[in-house]
Amino acid sequence: MVWYDIMLTKRVKTSVIKNVAQHDTDTGSADVQVAILTRNITELTKHLKKNQKDFHSRRGLLQMVADRRTHLRYLEKNDKRRYNALIKKLGLKH
Repeated sequence: MVWYDIMLTKRVKTSVIKNVAQHDTDTGSADVQVAILTRNITELTKHLKKNQKDFHSRRGLLQMVADRRTHLRYLEKNDKRRYNALIKKLGLKH
């Protein structure tokens, strides 16, 4: 499997953004970025279950998890209500 098979398609990414966007043109808020990262993490995890020796992708996965954690900390610190709603919507554990 090649790296571009793992990336989200435009249609999937748009639907992910639509589910958590604060307003119509919201594409870069912490909520949206966490949702996109979560979807990417899910896809990459599936890939790594099949390709256990793909260490480059594993490193990318760890970077994505760290990036998502940073965005979640920011949300938790600045807007607890949005943080709790996002955690519930995405099905993440706290």
